[in-house]
Amino acid sequence: MGKVNSLGVVIVSYNVKNYLSQTLTAVMKRIAKEKDVEAEVWVVDNASADGTPEMVREKFPSVHLLEPGENLGFAAGNNLALRQMGFPDGETDVDYVLLLNPDALLNFGTMTALSTFMDDHPEAAMVGPRLYYKDGVFQHSAFRFPDWKQVFLDLFPIHWRVQESRLNGRYPRSLYAAMKPFPVDFILGAVMMVRPEAIRQVGLLDEGYYMYVEEVDWCRRMRDAGWEIYLEPRAGTLHFSSRSTSQFPAEMYVALWRSRLRYFRKYHGRLYNQLIRGILLLGMGYQGQRAKARAAKGEMPRDELEARLRAYEQVMGLAEAGA
Repeated sequence: MGKVNSLGVVIVSYNVKNYLSQTLTAVMKRIAKEKDVEAEVWVVDNASADGTPEMVREKFPSVHLLEPGENLGFAAGNNLALRQMGFPDGETDVDYVLLLNPDALLNFGTMTALSTFMDDHPEAAMVGPRLYYKDGVFQHSAFRFPDWKQVFLDLFPIHWRVQESRLNGRYPRSLYAAMKPFPVDFILGAVMMVRPEAIRQVGLLDEGYYMYVEEVDWCRRMRDAGWEIYLEPRAGTLHFSSRSTSQFPAEMYVALWRSRLRYFRKYHGRLYNQLIRGILLLGMGYQGQRAKARAAKGEMPRDELEARLRAYEQVMGLAEAGA
């Protein structure tokens, strides 16, 4: 047997007890069967009200359960566990950190494949697996850094080919199909294996992002520091993330744009941000008109229309305030 890599696995969870139970079951089975890795698992429960802590204590007594007593969000939740491990400045005995969403089921061999890749590529700060949906359908797992074109196409969708193209930050599906690792700007935060040296160099996740864009920012900082980020298609993970929803998640929609605006302020200048805000203001107006037209045709319930319009107004307020 070759080198055995020690992993610190971190899962931040909020009111998804059933998903988390499946994910932890899969993780424990992988740890037991993949002889090239050993791991300790940390679960940060962000004040769930569905019995998550009790489930973890009862079914997974070996897991380190952290209960901050409030919803810290994704970045601060992960950072809580990372600090417990000794990051960013203390001593830690893990070879790699694996950040895992509670709705991601690792395929057998994924932890070994990712850690072996990191062993063989010392220039890599981070690597992620190929993700797919429950029905086996392809899921984009890595993206180019956000820019004004992606903002425009998000708000003014044109044609599916354009939406799937480089213009919209996508990598060609042929790269995934080739089953060879390829460098990317950032990987989706569902599964991220991270090198401790990179964490020490650039620091922990930016807690200014409460929800969304945290992994984009982290990868950007690592890339700016000279590290590489990779996607390893030979490693696979089932990601339960829903591709559609019948109920508009207004609070999450506003949080997404708050985080996106923060990212653009952090990495781009005043004129660029004026362009982003202009596109966003026009886009919110356009989305509002589309929602009203759908409601008039009976394609959208009244309560959803009202939720959408309130969310669009909030996002416009964020854009106008530059916040």
